[in-house]
Amino acid sequence: MRRGVTHLVVSVHDVAPVTAEQTRRWCADADSLGIPVSLLVVPGPWRGTSLADEPGYAAVLRARAANGDELVMHGWSHQAGPEGPLPRRVVGRLVARGAAEFGALDEVQAADRLMSGRAVLRELGLVASGFTPPGWLASPATNRALRQAGFRYTTSHFGVRDLRNGRLWRGFALSHRPGGAGERLGAVLMKEWARWRAKRGGLVRIALHPDELDRPGLRDTTLRAIEAVLAAGGRAMTYSDVVAADAVSAN
Repeated sequence: MRRGVTHLVVSVHDVAPVTAEQTRRWCADADSLGIPVSLLVVPGPWRGTSLADEPGYAAVLRARAANGDELVMHGWSHQAGPEGPLPRRVVGRLVARGAAEFGALDEVQAADRLMSGRAVLRELGLVASGFTPPGWLASPATNRALRQAGFRYTTSHFGVRDLRNGRLWRGFALSHRPGGAGERLGAVLMKEWARWRAKRGGLVRIALHPDELDRPGLRDTTLRAIEAVLAAGGRAMTYSDVVAADAVSAN
């Protein structure tokens, strides 16, 4: 990736049958802006259903991928359990509101959930080369399990990591926190940070969540932030595009 050039990744989180309508609305917004999105798919049981329970939804995801979007595995069940050291579990509850499923797992536990998720995706004809842990929190053991499982990259709140060579493409993920104490301040900061970062070049990441659509003001702020990056000359791409471009530039 060329220095001084701004690259924009817009990711739609928590993609599952139960959030199909919210995902559709975010994708419609992306389509209206002419940009691809990285769809973060929860393959396991979440909010009362799983991807395997609604195989027809896989056709929707395959169509999005065929038209330029990317599918990214987003945990297994998107819910943290009792596994792992207490300090890590406490951090997960505070930072990710109980969604830090992979934040405290050991390598065997992580590998088991990764295998389960991939099996569901494979059965439905879906392919995901990247992994974004729920809450952007992953234990060191999870990262080892990801490499062993053959995932190409993973993401954290702070960047995109190529699992094959360890290269990190830095870029803080901008997102809202609906219902949180800092919701209003965060909305202002998203737009201003995106605008500032776009002028400096590098990677700008904007994450979209289903619950944000319950608050129209957050959707509007997010779209204005994306438009600001595009107006500054930002090039929209998927996470896989970032890793592929970075690999080419290193050769």
